[in-house]
Amino acid sequence: MKKVVDKASSRGFFNHGWLKTHHTFSFANYYNPDRMHFGALRVLNDDSVDPSMGFDTHPHKNMEVISIPLKGYLKHGDSVQNTKTITPGEIQVMSTGSGILHSEYNGSNKEQLEFLQIWVFPRAENTKPEYNNYDIRPILKKNELAVIISPTGESEASIKQDAWFSMGTFDAGEVMNYKLHMEGNGAYVFVIEGEIEAAGDHLLKRDGIGIWETKEFQIKIIKEATILVIEVPMR
Repeated sequence: MKKVVDKASSRGFFNHGWLKTHHTFSFANYYNPDRMHFGALRVLNDDSVDPSMGFDTHPHKNMEVISIPLKGYLKHGDSVQNTKTITPGEIQVMSTGSGILHSEYNGSNKEQLEFLQIWVFPRAENTKPEYNNYDIRPILKKNELAVIISPTGESEASIKQDAWFSMGTFDAGEVMNYKLHMEGNGAYVFVIEGEIEAAGDHLLKRDGIGIWETKEFQIKIIKEATILVIEVPMR
């Protein structure tokens, strides 16, 4: 088993006034040659956006983009005639393929927006762009790790990569074994809230750990926690 631990305090941070953002991996003005990506996982941004503010229309190409609201209202618009506002319990999944223009805004004029934006390298480039929203609330059950994105039909949402996203909220004292779905994959565990131990390492809120060259590992919940596990090919 191999591991890499990324503490919350070690992430890149920028305060743009209307946007406060933490980057787990190198992104924009944050460059760390030791933190370029974890396998096919390229970007894990933790963004907080002021009311009515956001990212103007900009291009994306050949990337799988997943947005997970944690608080507030995330409003999306794009060049393939989609416009939608999603809230916690929903996710936005976009295959940018041959190219797409999109914008992201705080859909509230009063409440702060907090969301995770995640980019994954696709298995093939220049595919047809796609955009979908999914309500994951029916599958999120206390003390269970729910698969919210998969390539094999385990979940309604999918991306164009052999990747699995799992999410759940757990009580203190819960213990689980995470079994990787595909040989050669690794798993990146991100603590959204709470305190856990993953593969023997102690993690707090917004800490992350990448784990690979193993078939499974154990997660223990120290204090009530919400976690996200992103399983991706390592090459």
